[in-house]
Amino acid sequence: MAVKIRLARRGRNKMPIYDIVVADARAPRDGRFIEKLGQYNPHATPAIVTLKNDRALYWLQVGAQPTDTTRKILSVNGVMFKKHLQIGVDKGAITQEQADAKFETWSKAKEEIRSQKIAKLNSSKEATRSAAFDAERKKKEDKVAAIAKAEADLIAASAPVVEEEVVEAVAEETAVEEVVVETPAVEEAPAAEVAPEAAAEETPAAE
Repeated sequence: MAVKIRLARRGRNKMPIYDIVVADARAPRDGRFIEKLGQYNPHATPAIVTLKNDRALYWLQVGAQPTDTTRKILSVNGVMFKKHLQIGVDKGAITQEQADAKFETWSKAKEEIRSQKIAKLNSSKEATRSAAFDAERKKKEDKVAAIAKAEADLIAASAPVVEEEVVEAVAEETAVEEVVVETPAVEEAPAAEVAPEAAAEETPAAE
């Protein structure tokens, strides 16, 4: 029986998540499988992979053939390199301690490179997010400026009319003040200030 290490699709529509399984090569893609080795989520950034490395190595050693995608996943996780080292140990080219040391060195270097890539990816995402935020803020500021300009233009257009109305109102008030002029009252002379000659004439002659 030919055995393959391949992906089995699951998840919702247009957002698939894949199980890494060992299955008969004649079985349907999403059909029965022998063992589940892990899971692969390509929609995360970076992609999320969970894998049972020891079981994947076992199936590779007993002859299971990975598909192209699963071979890439196994290679990234170091399973293919560990298989290569194990073949050297079985042939007597290197000892198990040497193989373990080489794999440890490779794992550290790989992890450092992965950390740098993730940091670069996160910084790129942050820059993209910041650029989008700045663009949205500029768009909002331009909108506010356009509204302010429209209001200023409207006020400037209506200003002459207001000034003419004020001038007309002032002219009307001035005209009313000119028409309504109070006539000053004539003051009568006090009785005590009558001329002496007039008083003498009014006094009867003494008999």
